[in-house]
Amino acid sequence: MPTLDRQDNVFVLDLGDGENRFHPDWLAAVNCALDEVEKAEGARALVTAATGKFYSNGLDLDWLLAHADQHQDYVTSVHGLLARMLSLPLVTVAALQGHTFAAGAMFSLAHDVRVMRADRGFWCLPEADINIPFTPGMSALIQGRLSPRTAHEAMVTARRYGGHDALAAGIVDHSVPEDSVRSTAVELAAAQVGKAGDTLGTIKSRMYAPVLAALRAKDNPLG
Repeated sequence: MPTLDRQDNVFVLDLGDGENRFHPDWLAAVNCALDEVEKAEGARALVTAATGKFYSNGLDLDWLLAHADQHQDYVTSVHGLLARMLSLPLVTVAALQGHTFAAGAMFSLAHDVRVMRADRGFWCLPEADINIPFTPGMSALIQGRLSPRTAHEAMVTARRYGGHDALAAGIVDHSVPEDSVRSTAVELAAAQVGKAGDTLGTIKSRMYAPVLAALRAKDNPLG
């Protein structure tokens, strides 16, 4: 399960050491950690990271298949987390030390900055291969954070991007050796701690207003 630590003014949220899929309990734990980060006062920033082979493999499809009657509520909760991360009133950095797939990749896009391991691991939106269409909110997020060309390729072809390719495509901002992923993310976050506050929250909310509206729409989140 996710755990929250603090290094001076940088909160570090470790998403876990498994596949870090979006099980309802996992979602609740992440939101609880974000509550603590938001309630903190003064200069601060956030790094999300993970331990092991995966950053996040996205939706918990096994849980979803076993709880099909809760499909819409589940997607709404996932959308809520993506919207919350996108609009947090502080700088956020995703440290992608391992595979980052599907909703996990979308979660990374909701951060301000992404640092990815250069030599191993993939960033991928596999929905076209696994026959799960993007929701309107997810489509809006991806297209709002990537260039049109990269969004098209990632969404339509389900390409797996290694660290160097992800950097070249503008998916991540830094591609570094494995042992530097988390430390680089913390360093980048530490340089931005003074920006936390209502002004940054307003900037993000206005910058991504259409994306946030799509993610927060509850009438028909599946499209």
